Amino acid sequence: MSEAQTIGTKSGVARDLTAFQQNILVILAEEPMYGLAIKRHLESYYDTEVNHGRLYPNLDDLVEMGLVEKSELDKRTNQYELTDDGLQAVLDRFDWMLSKFVTDDERAEMVSELVENKL
Repeated sequence: MSEAQTIGTKSGVARDLTAFQQNILVILAEEPMYGLAIKRHLESYYDTEVNHGRLYPNLDDLVEMGLVEKSELDKRTNQYELTDDGLQAVLDRFDWMLSKFVTDDERAEMVSELVENKL
């Protein structure tokens, strides 16, 4: 694994993902992207530069795990897309997080408002 921090979820494969890898999956849940676009999203989130030596090995790990599919856009550019298993890993993570966060009606309402504001 390229990262040390792990996240526990219901899904066996998703349980072994690092926070960085989980963030890549969430970014790819929006739409398929090439590596530099993923890098820009991560840099915006972390508010710091993400170096290629961190990004691409993690993308390769996600491809090997069957969570991301890699295809060639042109001879120099690869596109990355979430697989069905990758989408399930994202959903499993959200489910786990919600099971820990939504402990009463007030918190459930907070989550509902967040979702409504995104639609």
